[in-house]
Amino acid sequence: MQRRSGYAPQMLASDPDIPLDDATLARRVAQAAPDPDREAEAELCRRLAPRVRLYGLRHLRNEAAAADLTQQVLLMMIERLRGGTVREPERLASFVFGMCRMVVLELRRGQARRDHLLEVYGEALAPPDPQPPNIDHPRVAHCLERLPERERTVLLLTFYDDLPADTLAQQLDLSPANIRVIRHRGLDRLRACVMGESK
Repeated sequence: MQRRSGYAPQMLASDPDIPLDDATLARRVAQAAPDPDREAEAELCRRLAPRVRLYGLRHLRNEAAAADLTQQVLLMMIERLRGGTVREPERLASFVFGMCRMVVLELRRGQARRDHLLEVYGEALAPPDPQPPNIDHPRVAHCLERLPERERTVLLLTFYDDLPADTLAQQLDLSPANIRVIRHRGLDRLRACVMGESK
């Protein structure tokens, strides 16, 4: 079978006799924990970076934004491979492009959508008060930015798109139970930050 040009398996120094495809490299990264397999990680990034960058150029139409997208998505990929959350390494490319889509969706919403989120969600963070709540929108935005990436993504998609846990689970390659736990933890962190209970 003829392979697509530019993506033939490479021989890595640690396994000089075995041609490695993306799935094999992904498994090596996942199985190397707690000691990173830098060689396998670098090879995966080398192979996938051009495709992620092209996706960014097509959808963001900006070189700098495409470069930022490439860096963010590849870091997310390595983090999730190391954490063992990629359940189907043979579908790594689809997993990566799913992450591209999620990041691009978040970037496209812009400040207007974020302001809308704060207006809708800010009241839920205010303590019970018979008086109309005085929402500190800049603080809520600051606290959202400080959340871990996965918790922020779940909250943004939940409140922007009103997506149920089952749909989010499919998009993020997690179980619905994990989505609920992440959402609950994110809400707790966000509330504590806005209320001044954490720095």
